[in-house]
Amino acid sequence: MAKRLTQQDIARMAGVSQATVSLVLNNRTDSGVRIAPETRARVLEVIRRTGYVANPIARRLHDHRNRILGVFTYEAVFPSTRADFYQPFLEGIEEHAEEAGCDLLLFTSARAAGGKRRIFSDDSRIRLADGCVLLGRSVDRDDLAQLVREGVPFVSIGRRDDAGGPVPHIGADYVPAVRDLVERAVALGHRTFAYLGAGTGAESSADRLRGFEQAVAAQGVQGVHLPFGDLGEVLAAGVTCVLAEEVPDGADLVLAARERGLAVPGDLSVLALGAATRPAPRDVDLTGFRIPRREMGRRAVQALTEVLENGTTPQELLPCEFVAGSTLG
Repeated sequence: MAKRLTQQDIARMAGVSQATVSLVLNNRTDSGVRIAPETRARVLEVIRRTGYVANPIARRLHDHRNRILGVFTYEAVFPSTRADFYQPFLEGIEEHAEEAGCDLLLFTSARAAGGKRRIFSDDSRIRLADGCVLLGRSVDRDDLAQLVREGVPFVSIGRRDDAGGPVPHIGADYVPAVRDLVERAVALGHRTFAYLGAGTGAESSADRLRGFEQAVAAQGVQGVHLPFGDLGEVLAAGVTCVLAEEVPDGADLVLAARERGLAVPGDLSVLALGAATRPAPRDVDLTGFRIPRREMGRRAVQALTEVLENGTTPQELLPCEFVAGSTLG
């Protein structure tokens, strides 16, 4: 059987000391020793060429970590009708975890009374991971408070309000994205708007509604909130532009308007505030914005490593991208 390569072997082939190899492998920058870029590159090239893998037990003893990152999901993510919504988040999480040399552990079994998923249950295994990424539109407030109180390293995908302390999160910047849509519609002559959707519950919904309210106030136009509105309510209110919190609701509104003989966007414009979380008609090309889901997944893992290494509380909102579509006119 071939002899397993050691750090001494790598050091000899790269022409450096074993201590230098150790610093490069562990990406250490706090040792007070500066490693020249060309030296680091030479060591990494030898590692790449030989296929060397550091002894995982030795690595764990060195940095007191398992190099396992958890992903806790409050909702089923695959396979399900929501899979298309969550898949980009998971791809981003997996990509950066691989780059960071960490394994992923998906937590799905913890359940409280009533079948609802909870992080802290009688058989909670959350501490098997060095830290955890939370994924789900709505996060249990008691779970958040306990995570903050006990100092468990975690990052939430999606902005979260304080829970007895600041919550580390990577979210989408919905407020300016919604304001941008309203401003575009006003520039095209719209003066009466409706926000279609709950606008409450998850912070992401509240942020969308807040963006809508800020925009109509700033533009000096009319805005009405219709939590459970339909086409009849929209038309009765004299609305010419609807912002739908849920993509399927916006698509259904477009189809209902066309069945009634209305032109979209000629008679009614409909804008979607994100991506579909449940099945939606695919033949409606809605104008709206793109949630940077893959980027949020990647950045969440980056932020979690910052929490683990520096004890920081990262809070960042990533910009959404305008999608032209064909339902604004």
